[in-house]
Amino acid sequence: MSDDILSYIPALRLFARSLCGRTGDPDDLVQDTLLRAIEKVESYTPGTNMRAWLFTIMRNRFYSQCVKLSRERPAAEDCASSVPVSQPVQYWHMRGKEVEAALLDLPQPYREAIVLVLVTGESYLSAAEILGCDIGTIKSRINRGRRQLRTALGEEV
Repeated sequence: MSDDILSYIPALRLFARSLCGRTGDPDDLVQDTLLRAIEKVESYTPGTNMRAWLFTIMRNRFYSQCVKLSRERPAAEDCASSVPVSQPVQYWHMRGKEVEAALLDLPQPYREAIVLVLVTGESYLSAAEILGCDIGTIKSRINRGRRQLRTALGEEV
């Protein structure tokens, strides 16, 4: 029989699936078995049945993990379920994308006024000078642009 560990991996995966069933990860068990075999390579006698040796290691590791898991108390103090839940950050990212899309859909005069005053922080007077119009026009464009943004974002006007 060959002492090439790699040739036994498919059989180890199959055996791991039969042991784990739906309760664990068979690939983790195979990896743990191979790691243990490498660590304990001095206990293997060349010329003996390596496949049986690997299966024995796997079975012993699986049952050791089962015993260990049965001793762990559920809802221990360091349990992950007791950690406070953080708020999802993707909501604000997606909301920002919606605002950006709604802003790009605005007519150009409204978009320019809103970006200058509300995004970049220019004063109404400065925005009026940049756009070459009256300050009242800037105020009107911002007001109308805000209403269109609220409508586009599904907020009450």
